Order: sequence, then C-alpha cells, then structure tokens
Amino acid sequence: MNLDTLNVRSFLEHAVDRNASSPFLFWQDEQQSYEQFNARVDAAARYWHHIGVRKGDRVAFMADNSPGFLHSWLGLAKLGAVLVAINTGFKFAEAKFLVEHSEARFALIDPAHAELFRRIEERVPSLHGVFALGAADGYDDFAAAASAMTGRVPSVDLRGDDLISLIYTSGTTGRPKGVMQSHRNYVLTGQAYPHWMAMEKGDRIYACLPLFHINSQAYSTMGAIGAEGALVLAPRFSASRFWPDVRRHKVTVFNFIGAMTVILSKSAPGPDDRNHDVRVAYGVPALPSEVRDDVEERFGLACISGFGMSETTFGLLEPVDAPRRAGSMGLPRSHPDPTVPVTQVQIVDADGAEVPRKTIGELVIKNAAMMLGYFKEPDKTAEALVDGWLHTGDSAWQDDDGWFHFVDRKKDIVRRRGENVSSLEVEHVINRHGDVMESAVIGVPSDLTDEELCAFVVARPDHTIDPAAIVSWCDEELAAFKVPRYVEIVSALPKTPTSKIEKHRLRSGDYTAGDRYDAGTRSTKPVSA
Repeated sequence: MNLDTLNVRSFLEHAVDRNASSPFLFWQDEQQSYEQFNARVDAAARYWHHIGVRKGDRVAFMADNSPGFLHSWLGLAKLGAVLVAINTGFKFAEAKFLVEHSEARFALIDPAHAELFRRIEERVPSLHGVFALGAADGYDDFAAAASAMTGRVPSVDLRGDDLISLIYTSGTTGRPKGVMQSHRNYVLTGQAYPHWMAMEKGDRIYACLPLFHINSQAYSTMGAIGAEGALVLAPRFSASRFWPDVRRHKVTVFNFIGAMTVILSKSAPGPDDRNHDVRVAYGVPALPSEVRDDVEERFGLACISGFGMSETTFGLLEPVDAPRRAGSMGLPRSHPDPTVPVTQVQIVDADGAEVPRKTIGELVIKNAAMMLGYFKEPDKTAEALVDGWLHTGDSAWQDDDGWFHFVDRKKDIVRRRGENVSSLEVEHVINRHGDVMESAVIGVPSDLTDEELCAFVVARPDHTIDPAAIVSWCDEELAAFKVPRYVEIVSALPKTPTSKIEKHRLRSGDYTAGDRYDAGTRSTKPVSA
C-alpha cells in the first residue's frame, strides 16, 4: 500500500463507484444512497471553491451533527481544505481562540451561533466569510447556495500528509492545541476500523457522538465508508431515543463513551432489550466489569474497550474475538494490511527506557496513523513526538500476557461528560474572580464512569466567597461541561516546598475544608456525606 497517496476524496469516491445505489446515510426520516450523498458533497466542494476556499485553507465549523455538516466537511476534504471543528458548547472566548489560532478564513455555523459569530467577526479580521446551515439573520444558507452550483469539482493533488482536520484538545497549559490529522490517517482508520469491529459489508454504524470529535470523524464516518456500509447519524446521544433509533435503522455497531453505557444500563429492563441487530460496541474508558457484564448480558452484545487519542487513531484495543480482561485497554491495534507498519506500544520510565512488565510508567505509542504534530506548536510537538514515539502523558502497566492497563492521567485533565477538561483552564477562569486568591481543580468520582469537577478555592484577604457565585462565574465564561459541580472554600492549598500545588493530596481526600457545595443540589454538605 502506498501511504503517500492515500486521501479521503479517493477513498469516498471508490466506495461510491462500488455502492452507488446502496444506502450510506440515515438521518431521522431521511435516507441517502452513496450516489446521492456524494452528489451533495460535490455540490459543497464546488461552492467552497466558488467562494475562494483552496487547498490548505482552514474553515471553522460550529455546528451540531447533521447531514449538512458531513456534506460540507467532506466537500472541503475533496479540495484539500481543513476542518476546524468547534465544540458547540463553547462560548465566545473559547470559540474565538480556535478561529483566531487556526487562522480560519471562513466559518460554517448553526443558526443558534449567529450572534456569537457576529462578535467573533468583529474581532478576527482574517475571517473572510461566515455561512449558516439553515436560515440565520445576516448569513447565507450554505446548503441552498451549494445546491445551485453545477459543473465538476476542481481537480486537486492530494497526498497522504495533507491536512484534513485540526482537532483541538484540552492541554495542561490552559490553551488548546490543534492536532494536525492527515488524509492518510483518516483513510487508514477507515480501512482498519471495520477489521477491528469484525464488520461486514453493509453494516451500519450508529453515530450519536459529536462530529466535532475525532471519534465520529475517523471511526464512525470513515469506518462506514471503509466497511462499504452506512452511517446512522443522530443529533446527539439520547437515552430515550437510542434503542428506538438503533432498532429502526438496523444498526449493527456503535461507539460509546463510558457514561452512555451506564445510562443505558440504568434504564428499566424491558422485553425488547435484545430486540436489535447490534453485535458490538466500542468505547472508552474501560468499563467496570460489573457494568460491562450487565450490558452484555442484558442487551446481548459485546462491549470492547481500548485506548486512542486525538493524536493517534490507532493504539490499543481488546480483540473482538478473544476473551477480554476487566479494566484492560487490550493489545496494540494495527492495520489489517501487513505492508502497513504495525503499532508498537511500550511502558517507559522518565528517561524513556522501557520498564519491566507489571511496572507503572508512561504509555508511549508508535504507529502509521500518528498526528503530524500540533498546529503552530513546534516545541509541544517535539515534546510529544520523540523519535517517532507518541508520549501520551498517561500512566499504565503491562501484564505478563502483554495486555495493557490504564492507571491515571499524568496530565491535569479531567474526563467529564465524554469531554476532556483542562483543570488549568478552569482555574484560570476562577482565579479571575475578584474575591479569589487562587484555586485548584481536580476530578472526583461521579455516579457515572466519568468524573465531576471539584474546585478548591482560596479567598483574597478580607474577602469572602459564595461557592454558588463561583459556579455562576464559571458558567458565564465556560462551556457547561467545564463548570465545576463542587466547590470547597479552603484557607490554603497544599503545596510543595517549591510552591507547586499538591493535587494528589486534594484527590486523596486528606486535605479538605470539611464542607462541599454541590451545584447539582444547590446545597452544602460535609464531604463524607
């Protein structure tokens, strides 16, 4: 396989040639064949080119899941332009940073974000035009304009290393980093995902995770193309709509985040629990054994776990056809073509030397589907990619049989509601409050499999702090999933002799004010309660 020539345009068009009349996209009551879907992608590509988008240009999307998102994004990909997908929960400062940092020339938004983007346009002069997916005051309807375009999609020389997407992550520096994903990586993932999931031609993937994440972009969308199957797209995850959607569209595979499966397992049992076509579901983090056993037994499907990042779509996976181990991330996952370099995974010490099995160290990965680096961040790229090895910043260990097990995140990242939240970013917001001296944010156990955010806050001298006011302050500045649920007002934070905050003491629970405000119940209770 020639890795240098892999590109999503050819990948999609080859699948269209082989499956023109077969269904590719299901969206509520709408169904599009491969040919119909590709025609709308081509229309979007022609319109992007008409307004001046060229290879390498970045285009910001702030839109929820919809067919229009897919048509518009893959239209960009056919031109070699780059998607910059913005979390639709972001507020002004968060969205503005991504538009500015990526140097996006154009933007495509849902009408709900029109006012926010009017403010961004005023402050980001490099943004030449904004279009809407639907009717929005002051903005042209992109789909309507694209549908009027005729002619051929311009020919573009696309290579494997050409950018297709900037995936912005939550970094410990408090500033998101733009992961540069390539056409090659997305095609390799689309080819490998069906193999990992033991998919068959025509299988259907349910995509309810947001398209602004790499999971739905690389695993679901590219996986559906690679399987020559179909994508069943949903606006978002909904516990009440999940199984009706899955049954109605004869879904065979879906991806999940931990909280999804817990929510589904807590629903009332019913006679239709096994009335579906799903064979396998993939997700992270690794489910507690009791949750997995319950889901598999009740719903009659296999739940497999693994490890992947925005920086690499390959990584670790439990084999779908082998006995699995509770809490394990599985084994290295590679491409089914033996000419593609295999995935290598090691556990290393602080000096980068591999450690013995059953010893905790940092998880490092080398494979053929690695990011090109962080956009405009050469120093951070050099830190993360060392001699071709991706340093994940996560602690793990390997058992005697070669299976890998996750321990903890070295980075100060909290996993909440399926999102990675930088604790430092939240701290920066809290620390701007006039009554706050300093703060520290950690993840604490949740009723689900992710975590909740807890902020420890120190007041300025002669000031008092209302915990509810801290939550309200954060709510004004941050996306909802970044707003702390819990607040403790403390007299001081535990620190090292060099004045670094000892978050491990906060996590252990041996350093507390005793009372914790819960924004969910709007009440203050003893921590032990």
